[in-house]
Amino acid sequence: KHETKLKGLIYFQAIEEVYYDHLRSAAKSPNPALTFCVKTHDRLYYMVAPTPEAMRIWMDVIVTGAEGYTQFMS
Repeated sequence: KHETKLKGLIYFQAIEEVYYDHLRSAAKSPNPALTFCVKTHDRLYYMVAPTPEAMRIWMDVIVTGAEGYTQFMS
């Protein structure tokens, strides 16, 4: 909300997997229970949501976008 500078971007076509970090490997996360992972060809991104509901929504939207991009390009 308060960020004004873009930190970067992730292309939908690079996304291989989106999953909940049930092993809590994101030990440095400010809130491991609300951390989910976006795996791309090059790296693993850890995302932290403000609430469990927001986390589910973001995960669904990212997966839907990545799948939609793949189907669109086929």
